[in-house]
Amino acid sequence: MTAEAEGTATAAPAPAPPPAEAVKARRSWAARLTEGVSGGLLRAFLLLVGLFWLVPTIGLLLASLRKPEDMSASGWWNVFSKPSQLTFDSYQKLLENGDITDSLWNTVLITVPATVLVVLIGSLAGYAFAWMDFPGRDWWFLGVVGLLVVPVQVALIPIAELFGNIGLFGSILGVVLFHVGFGLPFAVFLLRNFFAEIPRELLEAARLDGAGELRLFLRVVMPLGGPAIASLGIFQFLWVWNDMLVALVFTKAGTQPITVALQTQVRQFGSNIDVLAPGAFISMVIPLAVFFAFQRQFVSGVMAGAVK
Repeated sequence: MTAEAEGTATAAPAPAPPPAEAVKARRSWAARLTEGVSGGLLRAFLLLVGLFWLVPTIGLLLASLRKPEDMSASGWWNVFSKPSQLTFDSYQKLLENGDITDSLWNTVLITVPATVLVVLIGSLAGYAFAWMDFPGRDWWFLGVVGLLVVPVQVALIPIAELFGNIGLFGSILGVVLFHVGFGLPFAVFLLRNFFAEIPRELLEAARLDGAGELRLFLRVVMPLGGPAIASLGIFQFLWVWNDMLVALVFTKAGTQPITVALQTQVRQFGSNIDVLAPGAFISMVIPLAVFFAFQRQFVSGVMAGAVK
């Protein structure tokens, strides 16, 4: 018998794997509990949480479809037993209220430019900080990061005084400029980090093909940065649309957005309850529609860079 055969003959048999029951017994009780509830029970719980989160929205919608006397007499849940209470009279009255309709238009005039300018300027600055060399680039970027910690309240009085001196106080342009100024640090920080993840070889190949910086930005960087840009647009849109502090300080009667107009209407709650509910629902449903319209891009942008 050869040495190889003797080695094979004398080799100890491989140990048998432990039974599945022993492996399961060594697992922690937390792991077994997680595995047990990860099926239908967990899904049912998450569905219940989602429905509970939607209760205020559904309640506001149903309340906006009731008459003022019905809202004063009982809660919104009574529409399930009395569907005849539902009517669109409150929305018709809302459209006839000039203060609310003007404030809705003012909100659009403030939110759309503030969002577009932040996305555009932030994209250009993010690309410059990520892929262009210029003197003091890192120090300038550190300054932008430092501006992230500056609270809005610190700048209200100085900027209000500045806008008063140059004639912008109380105008829509002044509110837009304020939101742009405080939205740009986060925009530059977010987009610079996202653009830096683009492969350098891809940009160098585009430069070899004769693409300039502007064409490279428009044709390569912007399409690849779509998820991050969409996430930034959603953040900025929601922040500006729902803002009331800046609007209270920098707007006047003719330039107030919907948040300030509704707050003003609350002071007269007894006489215009039929206007508050539909106005509040419209003010809430528009940003919700924007979020759900870009939900896929938003999730992609939030997860960008989490996995290599």
